[in-house]
Amino acid sequence: MAGNTITRARLSEAVYQEVGLSRNESADLVEALLEQIADALANDEIVKISSFGTFSVRRKGERVGRNPKTGEEVPILPRRVLVFRPSQVLKGRINQADGFDRTD
Repeated sequence: MAGNTITRARLSEAVYQEVGLSRNESADLVEALLEQIADALANDEIVKISSFGTFSVRRKGERVGRNPKTGEEVPILPRRVLVFRPSQVLKGRINQADGFDRTD
């Protein structure tokens, strides 16, 4: 990993630089966007961002796990997990950035 983390503050600053809204308006816009995404996912909706990817929630059933230290079986309760599937465009950009362009 490169060690850089994109934070809400960095996203807000990028919106401020690119769009020209005030810093407060940029921060509010980023917060509203993230809130919309989180609410949709909490309601089991699929969030598709064109040329980026798709976020969805998947339900996992109960299963039996094993404690690796003791070997003891432990029940794993049913839960919902967040799934992200990157778009082909995003996959292509990532592979180009690492010099893995396989289009030739």
